[in-house]
Amino acid sequence: MSYFDAASSAPLHPVARQALLASLDEGWADPSRLYREGRRARLLLDAAREAAAEAVGCRPDELVFTSSGTRAVHAGVAGALAGRRRVGRHLIVSAVEHSSVLHAGEAHEAEGGTVTRVGVARTGAVDPAAYAGALRADTALACLQSANHEVGTEQPVEQVAEACRAAGVPLLVDAAQSLPWGPVAGGWSLLTGSAHKWGGPSGVGLLVVRKGVRFAPQGPADERESGRAAGFENVPAIVAAAASLRAVRAEAAQEAARLRELTDRIRARVPALVPDVEVVGDPERKLPGIVTFSCLYVDGETLLHELDRAGFSVSSGSSCTSSTLTPSHVLRAMGVLSEGNVRVSLPPGTAAADVDRFLEVLPGAVAGVREKLGAPAPATAAGAEGDTLVVDALGKLCPLPVIELAKVIGTVPVGGTVRVLADDEAARLDIPAWCEMRGQEYVGEEAAEKGAAYVVRRTR
Repeated sequence: MSYFDAASSAPLHPVARQALLASLDEGWADPSRLYREGRRARLLLDAAREAAAEAVGCRPDELVFTSSGTRAVHAGVAGALAGRRRVGRHLIVSAVEHSSVLHAGEAHEAEGGTVTRVGVARTGAVDPAAYAGALRADTALACLQSANHEVGTEQPVEQVAEACRAAGVPLLVDAAQSLPWGPVAGGWSLLTGSAHKWGGPSGVGLLVVRKGVRFAPQGPADERESGRAAGFENVPAIVAAAASLRAVRAEAAQEAARLRELTDRIRARVPALVPDVEVVGDPERKLPGIVTFSCLYVDGETLLHELDRAGFSVSSGSSCTSSTLTPSHVLRAMGVLSEGNVRVSLPPGTAAADVDRFLEVLPGAVAGVREKLGAPAPATAAGAEGDTLVVDALGKLCPLPVIELAKVIGTVPVGGTVRVLADDEAARLDIPAWCEMRGQEYVGEEAAEKGAAYVVRRTR
């Protein structure tokens, strides 16, 4: 079995396992107590904090450990907004932030605050100028991830941090995906991370608040972790998290070069092996181990099951693999194809032979799914000029509306239109993306009695 979903959770690093087992014997006591066992636990906790701070690039007294990366984000956003409440209640986020950041923004709006969501280019990156343009006199906090968790695109944190510094606005960086590869450059003010993303144990996050940043912890007061993270510290897990972060950093340069070669191989070979595929994300400014692509006329959930049966664990941002039946907010913001989406995120140590075997298996898996769904064969033109064909795809889920469109586009003359009726949310993203991939004109969306009507003009 080949595990290719490290962006969700990396396998436990051997150093983390060793540190966890060792510290279970020494770090179980309350580190706030003065007796011998408590002092031993305190020494382990302090050493872990110093190691993590060195890896992040901050002072040890600026870093606290939380119960998860999500908890670190929520505490960071809430504390920074509360600390700068007199300035205003405006929050800025990018449209492709991790859901933990977006949910914090939604909670802020529910409490009367305002949120600006900065859009991204088709690569998934924000425009620093557009981000700077969102800053206002009442902006209390800005948030920007260091790199995207779904497509691997790195964000221009340094430029955005400089714009925020000039405006006197603190910048919170969600660095969960990038911390294994190096510290985040730029003048950020707050930073969060999650140990299970770099091969540490789950249930350990970190929150950094730079000295001088106005910060007011929310919730009942707690004497632990400088009052910024309530609850008894899980010292063994924290020790394992810090040890694994130091270990992966020592391996980062060599491993990054190796994983880049493997993901570049996937990026180049998949479009050659599988027809009607869109590889998404920035081809240059990207994390080493992530490559994401979407396949036309493919049900993402079915494809993931096929790959799982073939021995590959991957993830997807397709609406047909989610409980909400809506496409990934990241893919939606990028305006790229969401159906048949596959994210391959390679953990350190991935063998080249495993990647080659994946490339051997993928074409057959995609072809099998397309055959089951009745994907279209090339069609021939028919009809009179100006004809409009109506395709009723109401009640059909991703990727069926696009499949129905593809089946009939060749039956209308060049210049004729197809009107697709659909109530699946993914169609709003996938039909325009299909048009761009196939060289057809997306005319636009029209109101319909049920769902919406998507109008496509045949251009060739």
